[in-house]
Amino acid sequence: MHLDAGYDSTKTRDLLTELGCEWEISEHGEPLQAGARWVVERTNSWHNRGFKKLLICTERKVRVIDAMISLANSIIVLRRLIREAWYTHRWDTRPTRKP
Repeated sequence: MHLDAGYDSTKTRDLLTELGCEWEISEHGEPLQAGARWVVERTNSWHNRGFKKLLICTERKVRVIDAMISLANSIIVLRRLIREAWYTHRWDTRPTRKP
């Protein structure tokens, strides 16, 4: 289990040891295990960083929220594909500036 410095206490360590969990708690002031972020945390970060409508969601209908999340995911994947194509492929009409 990877935890940030907010969970660093004797009580937490004892409980995790008692439950038989392997744990790693980051030091105060150190970044949270950069290589071990959960996929959900990373995806939520991408949504919050690039799509303010998802950050401040005022919609009431779940279908609308799901549609906005799907659109945001599609844009994220498309941007990634364009960036990947920029570095791996060449074509005659390629723009001069990087995406």
